[in-house]
Amino acid sequence: MSARTLPLLFLNLGGEMLYILDQRLRAQSIPGEKARKDEWTDVDRKRVMNDIIATMFNKKFMEELFKPQELYSKKALRTVYDRLAHASIMRLNQASMDKLYDLMTMAFKYQVLLCPRPRDILLVTFNHLDAIKDFIYDSPAILNQVDETFRHLIETYNCLSDGEFQLIRQTLLIFFQDMHIRVSIFLKDKVQNSNGRFVLPISGPVPWGTEVPGLIRMFNQKGVEVKRTEFTTAGNYITPQREGSFELYGDRVLKLGTNMYSVSRPVETHMAGSSKNLASHAKENIVPNPLAKEELNFLARLLGGLDIQKPAGGETGFRLNLFTTDEEEEHAAQTRPEELSYKVINIEATQEPARRAELSRILGELEVAEPRPGSAGKGEDLLALMDGL
Repeated sequence: MSARTLPLLFLNLGGEMLYILDQRLRAQSIPGEKARKDEWTDVDRKRVMNDIIATMFNKKFMEELFKPQELYSKKALRTVYDRLAHASIMRLNQASMDKLYDLMTMAFKYQVLLCPRPRDILLVTFNHLDAIKDFIYDSPAILNQVDETFRHLIETYNCLSDGEFQLIRQTLLIFFQDMHIRVSIFLKDKVQNSNGRFVLPISGPVPWGTEVPGLIRMFNQKGVEVKRTEFTTAGNYITPQREGSFELYGDRVLKLGTNMYSVSRPVETHMAGSSKNLASHAKENIVPNPLAKEELNFLARLLGGLDIQKPAGGETGFRLNLFTTDEEEEHAAQTRPEELSYKVINIEATQEPARRAELSRILGELEVAEPRPGSAGKGEDLLALMDGL
């Protein structure tokens, strides 16, 4: 497991979340002069995007995120995104939040699988950050926050070896293992099968720095080429014209990580329906968790760095529905398997002394309540303990 994977996972999933929210907010917005008090306008959309991006790239939050650390459970990271998605006047109910997270994870999983080289995961991240900068181009202060994170990424990752990037890629694939949720866009484009597994292409550009397959060279002991043998390949490969830019500004060349929702298309998610898939989730929930204390510390540090904007005055917040109708959203909430649902955890991160005292109390309980075989799993322990915060 790589200790440098968490920032890349968080930023790429966050980028996908912003793509989806922007598309849905645009689809549901009403012209300002015609909108009722409870309806979205383009001004509301910009406010939501600005608030979430400002929170996501908060300096203190980024400092905690970039500290070398192992990945934690899916539920622990999901709690951070629940908090982040509600960092503005927007409110999502359980079913819409589940769908949002499904879309985020499956999109980034597909991008990781398709990366020509492990190092290209960094280009995917840069594509997400480039698009995020376009969302807040007229907010210089927030734009500077994103640029600071950009510089931190370049400083941290540009110097890593190919072997270290391969370890990062393996860590990401382990995180996404057994997640096979069908997404309508992927199904229509025939890049995903009906069982939720992705179809990987056997044609296209080869990784930068490599040659198109089809030729075997043989050398003697002195390193002189003595024979060539050609063979036919099943795919239609091409050589890339240039390498993508790993600088603050530049042509990334690679298109993975760009906004696939820029053209309005309805997006649905469906469970693959495999009992084996559900069993794998259930298995995760019953494995004893020896890292409960570390996960709680991890979440407390991350969430403590989130500067959440509370609605001003009498604002109650706007509800965003990621489904076509309210009836679809309600049906999804009723039919979603319980072991795949998550609770929204509210932590008052601004009350530092009270938060530390409560955290100390919980950690004290953890020290005498060691996990028992068959007890709640890695995510369940954490959520149960934090539910009262």
